[in-house]
Amino acid sequence: MLIFAFMEKKKLQLEHNYRAAQNPSGKPPAIIMLHGFGSDENDLFSFASELPSQYAIFSLKAPIKLQPYGNAWYNIYFDNSQGKFSDDEQAIESRELVSKCIDEIIEKYQVDKNNITLLGFSQGTILSFSVALSYPEKVKNVIGLSGYINEEILKSGYENNDFSNLNVYTSHGTVDQVIPVQWAQRTKPFLENLNIDCKYSEFPVGHGVAPQNFQELKEWLAKH
Repeated sequence: MLIFAFMEKKKLQLEHNYRAAQNPSGKPPAIIMLHGFGSDENDLFSFASELPSQYAIFSLKAPIKLQPYGNAWYNIYFDNSQGKFSDDEQAIESRELVSKCIDEIIEKYQVDKNNITLLGFSQGTILSFSVALSYPEKVKNVIGLSGYINEEILKSGYENNDFSNLNVYTSHGTVDQVIPVQWAQRTKPFLENLNIDCKYSEFPVGHGVAPQNFQELKEWLAKH
């Protein structure tokens, strides 16, 4: 049975959960989790114990409080006359906030700056792609679950960035009732057009993560 040290948390710009790496030799790699709309830092962190022990794991809490509960990286307006739409300005603010938190984690927790993995779900995936494509020098891997790329929240000039060290695993449910699978299917060709290595998988589920999905992403992570 693995026993992890839940060491004292340091202050970041965002509230967070933290699991220390076990017996790191030097600076450990890190996984930074970004939860979905209406959730919080406890959601994805609930399966931190299932992830490799050599990683320091951080789960960030989105800055926007929702009523009656939960948090968001940016608001989604469901009463718009044209259907629901995202607040891209808030999304860009959260993109910058997460970017700064990566810097803080590297400095305060002494993790390997060259081995940062963003793991997102739904809105957290959309934001993970935004951070990684805007600042690829800060991110080695993206694990994007049940999300897609929103080009409107990428940093201007992103297409000129050096993506040679960025790797992506992304997956989606074929019967996702929240984010259409067709949106996710655009991710792989979009990334390959930027010469970014991308593995894309689909599973016969809705807006969630199947056990086979979780196993596959762990196997992918072990190779990257």
